[in-house]
Amino acid sequence: MASETSSTPPGLETDRAPDASSPTEPAATEAAAEQPARAEPAKAFDRVFLVVVDNTPEMAVAIRYACRRALHTGGRVALVHVIEPADFQHWLGVGELIQQEARQAAEQLVQKMAAEVYQLSGSIPVIYIREGERTAEILKLLQEEPGISILVLAAATGNRGPGPLVTALTGRMVAQMRVPITVVPGNLTPEAIDKIA
Repeated sequence: MASETSSTPPGLETDRAPDASSPTEPAATEAAAEQPARAEPAKAFDRVFLVVVDNTPEMAVAIRYACRRALHTGGRVALVHVIEPADFQHWLGVGELIQQEARQAAEQLVQKMAAEVYQLSGSIPVIYIREGERTAEILKLLQEEPGISILVLAAATGNRGPGPLVTALTGRMVAQMRVPITVVPGNLTPEAIDKIA
């Protein structure tokens, strides 16, 4: 089951209600119903750079690169976090509790990253929170949201390869991609990113 939410970093509230009919305006879930709408509609931007929010060290590299590209090209950043199914759903009530906790943690993480995106790019990001298998949900989101132009990923820096998401989306699933993928080396410094983005 996929769900989406749209939210605004602290201090960036507006009074405009979300536009549920727009394909680039994610529908607010109950958890985000009290959050104010974004200040600017995604359709006002020609290019939307999608970044996957997770807890990997290289995520910060992908976010900075996407923000700088958006800033220099008049585009906008979108963030997606996928909550994967709990391992304990066969225990009555336990799986549900774990999912609720995962949802709260996801919203906190995405809000934190949204504030960073605003600081780096000057625009409030579009936010998606989905539930399901991560690679499948990202592919579905790209099909459902024609406003997304580019997927920005950062490769892991260890000796185990670029990471499972990069490996899947640039390998066996690349034929299912609707948009180009930019893979940024995960060891780039902020100064190096600012020079090339």
